[in-house]
Amino acid sequence: MYNIESLKAEEFISDEEILASLKYADENKNNVEVIDAILEKARQEKGLSHRDASVLLACDIPEKNEEIFALAKKIKQDYYGNRIVLFAPLYLSNYCINGCTYCPYHGKNKTIPRIKLTQEEIKKEVIALQDMGHKRLAIEAGEDPVNNPLEYILECIKTIYSIKHKNGAIRRVNVNIAATTVENYKRLAEAGIGTYILFQETYHKETYEELHPTGPKSDYAYHTEAMDRAMEGGIDDVGLGVLFGLDKYRYEFAGLLMHAEHLEAVHGVGPHTISVPRVCPADDIDVNEFQNSIDDDTFAKIVACIRIAVPYTGMIVSTRESQKSRERVLQLGISQISGGSRTSVGGYTEEIRPEDTTQFDVSDRRSLDEVMKWLMEMDYVPSFCTACYREGRTGDRFMELCKAKQIQNCCLPNALLTLKEYLTDYASEETKKVGEKIIEDNMPDVISDKVRDILRDELDKIEHNGERDFRF
Repeated sequence: MYNIESLKAEEFISDEEILASLKYADENKNNVEVIDAILEKARQEKGLSHRDASVLLACDIPEKNEEIFALAKKIKQDYYGNRIVLFAPLYLSNYCINGCTYCPYHGKNKTIPRIKLTQEEIKKEVIALQDMGHKRLAIEAGEDPVNNPLEYILECIKTIYSIKHKNGAIRRVNVNIAATTVENYKRLAEAGIGTYILFQETYHKETYEELHPTGPKSDYAYHTEAMDRAMEGGIDDVGLGVLFGLDKYRYEFAGLLMHAEHLEAVHGVGPHTISVPRVCPADDIDVNEFQNSIDDDTFAKIVACIRIAVPYTGMIVSTRESQKSRERVLQLGISQISGGSRTSVGGYTEEIRPEDTTQFDVSDRRSLDEVMKWLMEMDYVPSFCTACYREGRTGDRFMELCKAKQIQNCCLPNALLTLKEYLTDYASEETKKVGEKIIEDNMPDVISDKVRDILRDELDKIEHNGERDFRF
């Protein structure tokens, strides 16, 4: 039985409720009266239920789809403006004992070299990332209690935060590791992590169990209930995601929204981020074996409908997607992207891009500087801001401001400050020229005269006094 407040996976992610929602969507996907009523509700920018959002996703009417895309663009602008947050993944270890059939790190893969970074190697990786200009990382590691125990992850986090190189510093470490216990989540919270990220992969239990035949991850309930344990352990910000292509995308979409609704109902805080990766090629993985892959048009529609349904959440797209694909979905709802990414263990210190330990093929292989210039040429403001996390604006405190559309009062000035740091310390001359214009063009959008005066003073101090890390 569906129960949004239950702590049991099969009750807050109810197969019967998802199937009923998809049936309702099929019955109404061409019903203009129902669709118009849903769109009118969505224009209040307070979000939609999984059932209403499923109708919009299924909608076949071209002019209504245009309305859906237009509304997604407006909501993205109203909540997040033209800012795009940048981050990079850092792979610590590809040792893994799980049997996931879509991931090259699975335990039975004997063709991939197994590597675990030492703390000295991590220092070199972090310095390389700092020299690119990155300020926030998402650390990744396979599930292996012998090679990658939590003590190793905690030591890595401590090392990352300790490294100060020239003007570089990693100010936020997000963590993407396997589901664990409440006690371990407490230890991660105490280590000062940003967001805890865990992809569900698929919400369809039968498919989940087929794709995870062995290893700790094979326990569907334990994995699905991880975010509740993380929040119980004191982690304010959690990030959801599914791997589109493993099962039917409309099922995954409904399950993803139900998970967001559950977190909101039980903990008062929905997901800080939602990621939308798609199945892509990798060592020992043939994407042709996955018959539920989605095309670019469907992908764009999913992004737009998530943005409408969960307007407050940050949405992430990685370098799995091509430049063309990322360009399209940026305007529809995406607020965070990775740049200059390496998905291999030790990849940032290799002169030649290594391929033998990659988790997945990278489609967008441009440097961070190229990505920065590209974003600004489209009038986006690239941001490395971590101010909310370090000022304690996390969890319900962040969401209260975000839902009131007040977070931009802090975000735009902070984004411009971190952009100025990048331009001063790392940018090519061409990128710097474009960036200085972006800063000036966005100054009028800083509403408060007082804030604008402070901002100009701090921008000047960054450029001429060598000062760093201002934040509102």
